[in-house]
Amino acid sequence: MELYGETRSFPTTERFGLVAQIRRAAVSIPVNIAEGAGRRSRKEFARFLSISRGSANELFVLLDIARDIGLLAEIRFASYTQSIERIFAMTSGLIRRIDPDGLR
Repeated sequence: MELYGETRSFPTTERFGLVAQIRRAAVSIPVNIAEGAGRRSRKEFARFLSISRGSANELFVLLDIARDIGLLAEIRFASYTQSIERIFAMTSGLIRRIDPDGLR
């Protein structure tokens, strides 16, 4: 988790605020995918994929805030944003594949 290293440089005053939220959102993405994959139905899997997409959106906003307040360099923000967009697209594609009505 590259973001763990990135957030180590954030001020200690953000340890229980922004740092914790960024880390929680970043971990939530793969954890929800894994949990959903272990469910019994495609609908349930699609629901957990949707939760994972929500965590990706949350992570984007948190990183945007970190950039806006000067804790995250623009180039790092752009790199993370590209990764988040790819994750969002992949999970959206998987939702469409396993549950075509899941995104409606």
